[in-house]
Amino acid sequence: MNIFITGSAGYVGRLLADSFSKKENVSSIICLDKESIPEILKNNPKVVWINANTSDNDWQEKVKEKSPEVIIHCAWQIRQMYGQEETQKKWNILGTDNVFDFAFENSFVKKLIYFSSAAVYGAREENSIDYFFNEQDPARENDYLYGKEKRISEEHLKEKYSNASHRPQVFVVRPSSLTGPYNNHKVKKFGLQSVLRNVLPVVPIASDNWCRQFIHEDDVIDIISMLSLKELVGDYEILNITPNTLLTGQEIAQVLGKKTVKIPVFLIKIMFFFAWHLTRGAIPTAPGSWKTYSYPIVMDGSKITKKYGYNYQYQSREAFEIDDGRYKMK
Repeated sequence: MNIFITGSAGYVGRLLADSFSKKENVSSIICLDKESIPEILKNNPKVVWINANTSDNDWQEKVKEKSPEVIIHCAWQIRQMYGQEETQKKWNILGTDNVFDFAFENSFVKKLIYFSSAAVYGAREENSIDYFFNEQDPARENDYLYGKEKRISEEHLKEKYSNASHRPQVFVVRPSSLTGPYNNHKVKKFGLQSVLRNVLPVVPIASDNWCRQFIHEDDVIDIISMLSLKELVGDYEILNITPNTLLTGQEIAQVLGKKTVKIPVFLIKIMFFFAWHLTRGAIPTAPGSWKTYSYPIVMDGSKITKKYGYNYQYQSREAFEIDDGRYKMK
């Protein structure tokens, strides 16, 4: 079997490529990214590296040569680029459309897996820590560009699937916050977890409702492996992937051994506005992102257990707290 992974220089893509390369029934992993090959994949005989952007049209023929049966679309410009919204739209929306078109136009493709996000549900004031969004709930994010673009691409995927003559099996996965030893030690990313762990002396909390769910990188790898390699029922499935547990702001502070500081939502909104513009996006406080630091998005991740028998190895607290797993630093 040949597998095509976009965004293979990113956190998830590189771990998936590395993991699949260790499986006897996988012959090659076609890896595509606009960035250079990461150290973990160098000199891997099963890895075919293509330096390209999904929004361009110079990669399709190269991928066709390998006829991948499975496509896993991870590529995404997550961090919003200051003043470059059209470029970001091209990379994310057009690039994703190109990957979807490739899957529906080539009969050798049997499965398509698209990494969406919990952000599509929208962080709103009326959200409750007691309500767990399920896959039947509408994707409604329209302010925070990351969640908005993920939602738009989900809509494009559904439309393309409906109009396609060739329909591979489709899985849309919506993960919660990914974590694990590789993320903690090898991923150079200025995001929520790195800021809370390494930058801030305290944990700021906007409301008692604010919380986070975490999924361990090992669980993500095993879920995608199951979806890719096993014969599973379903033609078009949306799957929240997260344990049905969460960490409140107070619990996150407890794990980190830090105190909390209550900051009103209106003040967080103001701070994000000035941080975004004064640093021209160097501090990732993009418009609408203040909501994700103020209001909860809690997902019900039980569908994958009920439908496919997958049991999470780590609950949210274990995933966040215990620096252990397959990619533990030695």
